[in-house]
Amino acid sequence: MIRTPGSSRERLARRLFDLGIILKGIDGILEIAGGFVFAFVRPETLNAVIRALTANELSEDPSDVVANFLRHTFRHISASTTLFAAAYLMVHGLTKVGLVAGLLRDKRWAYPAALVVLGAFTCYQLYRFALAHSAWLGVLTVFDIAVIALIWNEYRLRRKSAVDASERSDR
Repeated sequence: MIRTPGSSRERLARRLFDLGIILKGIDGILEIAGGFVFAFVRPETLNAVIRALTANELSEDPSDVVANFLRHTFRHISASTTLFAAAYLMVHGLTKVGLVAGLLRDKRWAYPAALVVLGAFTCYQLYRFALAHSAWLGVLTVFDIAVIALIWNEYRLRRKSAVDASERSDR
């Protein structure tokens, strides 16, 4: 991305914006990959993989929170649950990757679209957090709120630059 020089604070905000957007893109790619796993791997196989991956950890610490959570989650997973998870993750991931591509290419439509879509995703995550009180979901939600703030700031700076350029050309 080509940017005009600004204050050191603006340069820092733009670097954080780029980093946040790239991380959001990686998150989207991982969601797409997870969606494919849920779509093409049988629930019984997922359960067996989780059991194998957590066996060593649970032999060392039978009260390990993460390992027990994973085992509990995948123990009774059904085909309809994996189908929903696959669809949700793929749509969510593809949406994020599309928005990230637009933001990194500095497409004007991408800024308000990203604010609306990520805001809606964050509202849903807050709803899920209120039900589940998942620490992981809380961390993810805080990250999403930070990315939304960075997008808003970048959008505001870009609009200001466009207005300033328009005013200079009118003179």
